[in-house]
Amino acid sequence: MVDIQTAISQLETAAAEGNLSTGAVENIHNWLTEPYLEEYAPLVAEHLASGSWKQLDDAFWTVVPFGTGGRRGKMYPIGCNAINDRTIGESAQGLADYVKEHVTGKPLGCAIAYDTRHRSRHFAELCAQIMAAAGFTVHFLDGYRSTPELSFTVRHFGCACGIMITASHNPPSDNAVKVYWSTGGQLLPPHDAQSIQRMKQVTWIKRIAFAEAFEEDKIVYCQDGVDAAFFQNVLTQSIDGPRDLKIIYSPLHGVGASAVPPVLNAAGFQDVEVFALHATPDPDFPNVPDHVANPENPAVFDVIIQRACEIGAELILATDPDCDRLGCAAPISTEPVSNEPSAPWATLTGNQIGALLADFLLDTRQASGTLTPDHYVVKTLVTSELLRRVADAYAVRTIGNLLVGFKWIGGAMDQYGPELFVFGAE
Repeated sequence: MVDIQTAISQLETAAAEGNLSTGAVENIHNWLTEPYLEEYAPLVAEHLASGSWKQLDDAFWTVVPFGTGGRRGKMYPIGCNAINDRTIGESAQGLADYVKEHVTGKPLGCAIAYDTRHRSRHFAELCAQIMAAAGFTVHFLDGYRSTPELSFTVRHFGCACGIMITASHNPPSDNAVKVYWSTGGQLLPPHDAQSIQRMKQVTWIKRIAFAEAFEEDKIVYCQDGVDAAFFQNVLTQSIDGPRDLKIIYSPLHGVGASAVPPVLNAAGFQDVEVFALHATPDPDFPNVPDHVANPENPAVFDVIIQRACEIGAELILATDPDCDRLGCAAPISTEPVSNEPSAPWATLTGNQIGALLADFLLDTRQASGTLTPDHYVVKTLVTSELLRRVADAYAVRTIGNLLVGFKWIGGAMDQYGPELFVFGAE
């Protein structure tokens, strides 16, 4: 039995001695006294009794913020400034409440997926329990799946919303919840700000046991059918051309092996090696520099380039842990230089990859006679102006200077029409 008064006295003493910030004191007091936070009070009291001031201040000094697509931060079992059952639960409950207020007259569905991070499966099941208790049918991707596949699943089943548990390329200590609207894109105005308000207002969180909800078909495993439909949808974007290319692909210990090799093989790229050192899903990302699996970091490619030189590969592709960010490397010459045994390699920046892909797609459409001045590419504020110049060279529109986040690119596609969309990059 927790002695709340003793814990409060310890909190007041810590505040008087300057061991905790003002924000932390206020938030800790709430976690000790609010009935809907009762399950966390014993662990909070334990931290107070042991004088764990740094851990308490880090976990409670503020509320973990909502970013461009959700809430992301360091995991810790207690605290409003950490990713844990309470903050993830608030996000799911607030999303459920908001969707039910704004989507009426039809059955409600929610798609849920998760990556290879610590506790991702746990948080995904927690969200499923909350959404099922709120009356949603949960389409649950059982097993590690990519963020693009989660987006597809939302549209495939006509869901009202979706949830992805991933902290993308953050360190192993982090996790996050990303929320999606019925479009398959992350929430745009006014839904983003309004749903955040609902999340902040959450007190009691209602759940149904996962096994019970599964037995009652309130949670449905859907990965087998969705995988096939997703792959087929991606393959419709494929363009004919040479396929005799030797590729090394790295998922950087993330989910990418569930999507990239199958699609490449189905598209006709038969010589694809999954880089063994990064192939195993691992939440600690042990074999990448500093344990940060970011394919935009050139150092990630050093060890893969060594393997590429050994086997004569011609292209390296790497994706981040939730497989929505791409990096690549390629030889910059067909011949060795100086006394090197193989040709030198270089990594490409995101801006370079975007410009090359845009040029290829625009050139292909122009050659086929299907490119018009009404077609368009999309960029954000952080995207190189080179993308606009490439589009100008083909006399097509650029929808540019959007805010950061792929949700804004998706919003532009909804606004200007997907049938005229050529390419988008951040």
